Amino acid sequence: MKGILPDNDIHGYVSFLVRIWQSNAWREVWDSLALNVYTFDDLGLSLEATDSEIWHACQAAAAVLVTANRNDDGAESLAATIRAHGLATSLPVITLANVKRMHKDRAYAKGVAERALERLLDIENYRGVGRIYLP
Repeated sequence: MKGILPDNDIHGYVSFLVRIWQSNAWREVWDSLALNVYTFDDLGLSLEATDSEIWHACQAAAAVLVTANRNDDGAESLAATIRAHGLATSLPVITLANVKRMHKDRAYAKGVAERALERLLDIENYRGVGRIYLP
């Protein structure tokens, strides 16, 4: 894994997680992962890209998509894409279940950051699971 890609509607929340990961408590662990935090532009994606295009771009770039809850509407949805194209070697998608609470509840945000970092450290054991829901 080379990096993470925040979905286009949760950049601020992922930036908040990155700030937690770069704090004194987690900096050494975060630095050891040496992950890039990609943008849509970095992966050649438009802001109007379909879930399927985003998922495939993440797989090609060895990036974990970090998203809020996505729907299962149609063949281009994230859930449908994972079902149709996911392999045992596919990187999972990290889904943040309650991003609004992260903004309001610092302890909750720290817990989400810790669980996300644990999953990223152990990402090879999560290949093929499709999605990881946090918290």
